[in-house]
Amino acid sequence: MSQSDRLSQSERFITSLVAGAIAGGIAKTAIAPLDRTKINFQIQNKIFSFNGAFEFLATSYKRDGITSLWRGNSATMARIIPYAAIQYSSHEQFKHLLKVNTNAQKKTRPHRSFIAGSLAGVISTSATYPLDLARARMAVSQQNKYHSLIEVFIKTIREEGAFALYRGLVPTLLGVIPYAGCSFFTYEMLKMLHHELNGTDNPHPTLRLLFGAIAGLIGQSASYPLDIVRRRMQTHQGYTEIGVIGTMIKVVHEEGIRHGLYKGLSLNWVKGPIAVGISFTSFDLISNTIRTLIVVEPYITNGAAAAATTNTTNRHHAAR
Repeated sequence: MSQSDRLSQSERFITSLVAGAIAGGIAKTAIAPLDRTKINFQIQNKIFSFNGAFEFLATSYKRDGITSLWRGNSATMARIIPYAAIQYSSHEQFKHLLKVNTNAQKKTRPHRSFIAGSLAGVISTSATYPLDLARARMAVSQQNKYHSLIEVFIKTIREEGAFALYRGLVPTLLGVIPYAGCSFFTYEMLKMLHHELNGTDNPHPTLRLLFGAIAGLIGQSASYPLDIVRRRMQTHQGYTEIGVIGTMIKVVHEEGIRHGLYKGLSLNWVKGPIAVGISFTSFDLISNTIRTLIVVEPYITNGAAAAATTNTTNRHHAAR
């Protein structure tokens, strides 16, 4: 019986909730400057280049200091911690419901692994979407535009209405289905192949990072055009009026397919794999550690109690 098999469903849910929250926070903080750079290019009508990306980072640093590179990261943490917690914990539940927990089940039902990842992405995205919109606005705003997450909500509702907090939700959900589905599916399949080749369910952390990076690369590439659309709709009120298809057509007409819908993708090929690799690896290591403690602790406690009882009994016999 494996370590996970000894856990109840509630224990699996709670451990994945905690591990997911921590993993998401670590990953997003690590790539926050790159994330801010990507969003800045996504919402503007200018061609992306690595020189332009470095220039943006350098200008932000000179003008506003090193902390400006993490501007909006508080909003990111407010969003990513519940987002990752919900995503990983719901993924564990969907794997259980769809019966793709074991390597044998994953091998015979690969499509269910994709569905489990997609559903987890849809639920976590829907639950935390206003925070994602606020993060995007804080990341691209001038220094004095917004001072806090609450201020973003207040100004947005006052100036644009409450529904503005969900601007861009449709393309986001359309994008998260292939993104989360491909990411979780690829990572789970690579771990399954590793098990078949090496006979172990515990890949080295370096391999986990590699598996996660590959998963992130595939997931980001599959959903990137819709990521462009959602950022435009989140940060520019005019795009909301023409909808998802209208926004996509407008971007292609004004900027082209490559420089419009795939603007910044090369940066995402750097940022995405790093973030997903760190997130998946952190989740596995943290959840495995917590679950080991949950499984081992009762045995340690029971063993100590049994030893104490034995010693007491032996002393009684010796006294007699």
